[in-house]
Amino acid sequence: MKTLKTLGAALVATMTVGAGSALAAECETITLGSAISLTGKYATNGVHAKNGYEFAIQKIDENGGIKMGDKCYNFSVIYYDDESKGDRGATLAERLINQDGVQYMLGPYSSGLTKAIAPVTEQYGIPMVEAEGASRSLFNKGYKYLFAVLSTSEQYLASAVTLAAEKAQESGKEASSVKVAIAVENDPFSLDIRAGVKEDAEKYGMKIVLDEKLPRDLSDMSAILTKVKLIRPDVLVVSGHSKGAATAVRQIGEQKVKVPMIAVTHCEAADVVGNFGDFANDILCSTQWAETLTYEDPIFGSAANYEKEFKEAFPEYTNKTVPYQVAQASAAVYVFKDAFERANSLDKDAVRDAIAETELATFYGNIKFSENGNNIAKPMVLRQIQDGKYNVVAPSEFASHKLNWPRN
Repeated sequence: MKTLKTLGAALVATMTVGAGSALAAECETITLGSAISLTGKYATNGVHAKNGYEFAIQKIDENGGIKMGDKCYNFSVIYYDDESKGDRGATLAERLINQDGVQYMLGPYSSGLTKAIAPVTEQYGIPMVEAEGASRSLFNKGYKYLFAVLSTSEQYLASAVTLAAEKAQESGKEASSVKVAIAVENDPFSLDIRAGVKEDAEKYGMKIVLDEKLPRDLSDMSAILTKVKLIRPDVLVVSGHSKGAATAVRQIGEQKVKVPMIAVTHCEAADVVGNFGDFANDILCSTQWAETLTYEDPIFGSAANYEKEFKEAFPEYTNKTVPYQVAQASAAVYVFKDAFERANSLDKDAVRDAIAETELATFYGNIKFSENGNNIAKPMVLRQIQDGKYNVVAPSEFASHKLNWPRN
């Protein structure tokens, strides 16, 4: 760890090379850069993402590094703490490029931070593979150097709307009878989720009976939940990253909010089971990845093996479900390895072109980028917390368990 001081503040930069292999001494280094949230409101997921990057670096090193011709390389990452602030993230991206000489970037955490950094990497022609910015608004700007391994945000809770329609019909009602309540953070990611839920609800003729923004600091949604209790919707959708998920599950339990179906983003990252116990039961949680899925690759093995080995490397996750933010961060590093090897070059534009042509099967899912840079090869899945365990319940082709419904 080395500390760099600039702009009158302490900026932390971590130079990390995958450990444990004799190859580390023989291989050259490819330096990646990342401004990531290690403090501030996104710190929980920023740390998850950083851990996912580090685990992938370690696994790639253990498997012989990045091979180009008769040379091999290992990844090294310079991290700066963006403090969960977009303007700081953009400034740090400039620093990484102009002062540290970084030619390839890993993304920050959140759509908002990615939106702040993307114009910088685009200006300098720096390929950025990001794993934590899902807002579809990132992919309508014409960026040529931005690539995302995750599914876009409007897909996150689409399955919840479909499930609500199915349950209404099973009960002898019309799908259009379903009443939907929405409470989201006022940020690009959550606003896209809101838009996606509204679009899906409109397809079924469902009525939006509540459409609220969470408080700015995400620490109290009791006033919104009081309205929910009065309106009595059939579905409640909440999106506010980890802090919002924690607040929602805690206060839903404390206020005894009874809604047949509650769907929340970022459950695993907020560890709502570990923190709130029975309050979390039967909550539906959108996820980009689950350890029960049948994906696999030569570096990480199966999805289940990834979870096992990650927990061995990071024992602080031993008694938790590994958040998908971790897994997709590892997938982003894997995309870089694959692109460097296919490009057989360190030229950033050659690497960019190789990334654009990616068709990669991974433990996280299939990865193929559209012309706009979003991943078009991997679906979202929906898990339900059942007796403290996260079980996949939708879509049906991925389901490992039956849905518990109604929740209360």
